[in-house]
Amino acid sequence: MNIAVAGGTGTVGRHVVSIARSRGHQVVSLSRADGVDLVSGRGLDEALRGVDTVIDVSGPRAVSTKKAVDFFTNSTQNLLAAEKKAGVRHHVALSIVGIDNATSGLYAGKLVQEDAVRHGDVPWTLLRSTQFHEFVPMTVSVASLGPLVLVPQMRTQPVAAREVAEALVDAAEAGPRGRVADLGGPRAEELAALVRAYLQKTGRRKRAVKLFVPGSMGKAMRNGDLIPKPGAAVGRQTFQEWLATQPSSPE
Repeated sequence: MNIAVAGGTGTVGRHVVSIARSRGHQVVSLSRADGVDLVSGRGLDEALRGVDTVIDVSGPRAVSTKKAVDFFTNSTQNLLAAEKKAGVRHHVALSIVGIDNATSGLYAGKLVQEDAVRHGDVPWTLLRSTQFHEFVPMTVSVASLGPLVLVPQMRTQPVAAREVAEALVDAAEAGPRGRVADLGGPRAEELAALVRAYLQKTGRRKRAVKLFVPGSMGKAMRNGDLIPKPGAAVGRQTFQEWLATQPSSPE
């Protein structure tokens, strides 16, 4: 199978590329580093020639609501239009568990993406996963204020990025199936506790402080609405197992 991976250099995308190639598929990565701009559409027509399936794991660098919605609106419309032109037979998209009532940030953008995929002209599969283990160091990076890390009060069930990638390649091989079972990690956790464990393991002299997030999104994070419901697929690697593989000193 000829597979194109949108966001093929990212946290999940690099695993998708590696796994798909190891299974004997021909793979092309769609990213700016590869000369493709999803937002403007530059390079898409050429990159999708001869492609059977597109796996979209792309995402914006910024997490503001407007930028997330703009990114997914433009990138998804461009992808689907180029796929139709190229004769692509299957579009696989990665989304996030529990975002049906999302109103802000990346979650709002993902809802726009899902809607475009569902109403597009290319047969599709949609997989929702929980946050990856790498969400914890990302939180430290973006939420640090001096010696403090302001961590949203959030229940999460983190999953290994590679296991998400495996599920996406499985979906590509299975053909269009609509929305498939959600995927979460093996254990529900408090985000603040994970951040503290990460800070200790990596030797960062910072203190995690829980932050109350108002509104519907804050309530969803606190209540565990972003955790998979019964019947979801469950990953294998726990956060603690992933953490054991991380360097023990600051970068």
